Amino acid sequence: MSRWILLRGLTRDSHHWGDFPAALTAATGLPVTPLDLPGNGRLNHLRSPAHIAGYSAYCSRACERLGVLPPFRLVAISLGAMVAIDWVARQPSDFESVTLINGSAAPFSAATERIRPSALPSLVRTLLPGCDAARAEARILALTSNLGPGATAAILQDWAEWRRLHPVKLINTLRQLAAAARYQAPAEPPHPHTRLLASWGDRLVSPACSHHLAEAWTVPLRPHPWAGHDLPLDDPAWLVRQLLQHS
Repeated sequence: MSRWILLRGLTRDSHHWGDFPAALTAATGLPVTPLDLPGNGRLNHLRSPAHIAGYSAYCSRACERLGVLPPFRLVAISLGAMVAIDWVARQPSDFESVTLINGSAAPFSAATERIRPSALPSLVRTLLPGCDAARAEARILALTSNLGPGATAAILQDWAEWRRLHPVKLINTLRQLAAAARYQAPAEPPHPHTRLLASWGDRLVSPACSHHLAEAWTVPLRPHPWAGHDLPLDDPAWLVRQLLQHS
């Protein structure tokens, strides 16, 4: 039986998928395994690799330890998309498909597209010693979601509490950023069944990055008209529909 594997991005972890894994299982009848990257969430005691290959190798080993066997349908967002590209390119026979959400990578996109300059001040503030969990998560939500404060109040409370319980070390955040900056995507798509999804309202990463990848790889790109960077949070039902069409 196929299985969905989910990967999150910079300093995020499986907790940040919220109810999406359950919704995906309900819609497809397939089991879902969200994986945490080293340094994030319950793995915050681990050292984050400084190269993307380190994350993909960890994910492969994690599946073996969990007894989670291929074939996989991989869904990954942001930094997780880089990990997905590297992992699938190394082990293509383990995967049935790969869907990349708001992905970006050199050499196809400039650094100012991979992280918008307008987003940098908020990101830097989340790293300052005086920024507590609630303020840090409020800044992250404001950057990554277009739902608005009213719709995200409960999410903010949940994420702030999670951050207090599982804080990501500054050094691990910097190592993740370094890994993303160093990564060079391959000239060809990692898998014949590669698909890209992009949020038109993304204020963290320019949707042009997904366009560049789609053009370079000649793979399908489906845009969401209003969602922010965190597409699974802003419109999970739309994302499930796209995955059903791609199954």
